[in-house]
Amino acid sequence: MNFCNKVRKIRITCLLSQTEFAKELGVSFSTVNRWETGKTLPNYQKLKKIKTFCEKNNIEFNLYIDMQEEK
Repeated sequence: MNFCNKVRKIRITCLLSQTEFAKELGVSFSTVNRWETGKTLPNYQKLKKIKTFCEKNNIEFNLYIDMQEEK
């Protein structure tokens, strides 16, 4: 699964809109939208926020494995 689909899956698993997910992470709607469309990738700080969000919501998030799957 590529990273943009992983971000979308995390959001949908929690039944959140892109706006709600963005608010949870402290980013803008457009940022989440760009992640999900594959236009950009989150920086290190935002990846940490996604990881923390996943841990809080009992969602598996292993960046190393996810990135290896894309190769």
